[in-house]
Amino acid sequence: MPAIRDAADAIGDGELVVYPTETVYGLGADALDPGAVERVFEAKERDRENPLSMAVPSVPSALEYVTATDRERRFMATFLPGPVTVLCRRKPSVPDVLTADRERVGIRVPDHPLALRLCERAGTPLTATSANVSGRPNARRVADLDESIRDAVAVVVDGGETDGAESTVVDVSTDTIHRRGARATDVDHWLSTH
Repeated sequence: MPAIRDAADAIGDGELVVYPTETVYGLGADALDPGAVERVFEAKERDRENPLSMAVPSVPSALEYVTATDRERRFMATFLPGPVTVLCRRKPSVPDVLTADRERVGIRVPDHPLALRLCERAGTPLTATSANVSGRPNARRVADLDESIRDAVAVVVDGGETDGAESTVVDVSTDTIHRRGARATDVDHWLSTH
């Protein structure tokens, strides 16, 4: 698909792209490039104290960038790929700007073929954050994108309409759900039984 190739090339050049996930449209950049991450914050008008997550194509690829306990690995094996973001201890390659200087980073393995293809083709973790100006509605279709987001990105990958539910954000190490979204009830059950 040419849009995937173009988006991966743009990411390699430090530019921003919009890509579909199984939840909402995401704003993607090279999550290991501090300058590109900074541009994501700017495009979203997002508070720098509000960290970004990163998308990877698989759990094994996530383990190149984070250290996960056995329990965190079991959780990831259960819920990823899927609409769940797992906070894990980051390795030094993950820049401070992405995590707002926190020791943990959110890991996302999207359950969407175009998002996974883009993650694989880009060859680097992508920022995993909604493609909207902070505080405005999430984009479920390309037509929903804010004009300022369209202006900030090099490529938009159109995957049709998305589900619209946000991912559930969970810290398995403390049994804490930071944001309830898709599959939150399943996550609750897993945390209470494992």
